[in-house]
Amino acid sequence: MKKTSRMAKSKRITITIVLLCLFVMAVLIVCHTNPLANPKEEFVKKVIACALILIGSVAFVALYDKIITLPIELYQNRRLIFKLAKNDFKTRYAGSYMGMVWAFVQPVVTIVLYYFVFEVVFTSRAQLVSGGIETPYVLWLTAGLVPWFFFSEALNNGTNALLEYNYLVKKVVFKISILPIIKIIAASFIHCFFVCFMLVMYFIYGNPVDLYLLQIIYYSICMFVFVLALCYSTCAIVVFFRDLSQIINIVLQVGMWATPILWNINTFQGSIQMVFKLNPIYYIVNGYRSALFEKTWFWQDFYSTMYFWIVTIAIFGIGALIFKKLKVHFADVL
Repeated sequence: MKKTSRMAKSKRITITIVLLCLFVMAVLIVCHTNPLANPKEEFVKKVIACALILIGSVAFVALYDKIITLPIELYQNRRLIFKLAKNDFKTRYAGSYMGMVWAFVQPVVTIVLYYFVFEVVFTSRAQLVSGGIETPYVLWLTAGLVPWFFFSEALNNGTNALLEYNYLVKKVVFKISILPIIKIIAASFIHCFFVCFMLVMYFIYGNPVDLYLLQIIYYSICMFVFVLALCYSTCAIVVFFRDLSQIINIVLQVGMWATPILWNINTFQGSIQMVFKLNPIYYIVNGYRSALFEKTWFWQDFYSTMYFWIVTIAIFGIGALIFKKLKVHFADVL
């Protein structure tokens, strides 16, 4: 009886805190004004954002027990998750002579090739970013490739986590919900290396150290949460539909060109540019570049930040529901 009472009290507190946060978010959106923006477009953005927050609030209260289970399991098993992530990273290349070095070779070779093409062959190539700031193309490109490498590897590995660890899925006492995040944490180890690699290039070109660079941590967290949200849907579905892995590979190939990584989004204007900005990965890629070159804080791009987190939270909620609905059948299929 006491345990049930504590759980009910905890539920009320959690719902209250989440609804309060969503209310504060809605107030900030309503009160925020951008004197340079089109008033009609800004009004439409506010209406859409508030409507999504309202729908999200109702869905959270109605589906609380199904949605909250996943975050609780991740928090309770946080130490085990980190240990298994380190073990996954170490054992991935255990059978090769060069070991973990292979994890870094391909991305480094890709960046070196781009450097050769755009700095040696096309020596005059540079990239113009916001505020008329000109930066070497290879440095601008690297700032887009580093988060994309993390996203593509984490999504692929996270999607196939249940298939790879199928022997653990069949164990009744094992919390299989931690498997996707193990793969994403393992991918983040490599990402940390490439962030350092990117910063070394940044300093070699004579750029100074400043506080704006700390935002790279924020945008890395954004990518981590976003890809985790996606993986809970994809890893559950791929158990029953194995072709999803191949579909994701194709989507990633197309997505690299659909995301402004190799090209500048400022080459488009109006509604076409807005369509590309709807891609949540654009927010992160642009954030890396803003931290390095444009020297702007993430809260200055208010609507993009709100949009990204609303979409990410919605995807995470949907993923949690799909995972909980399908996980009872995993052991039978695997």
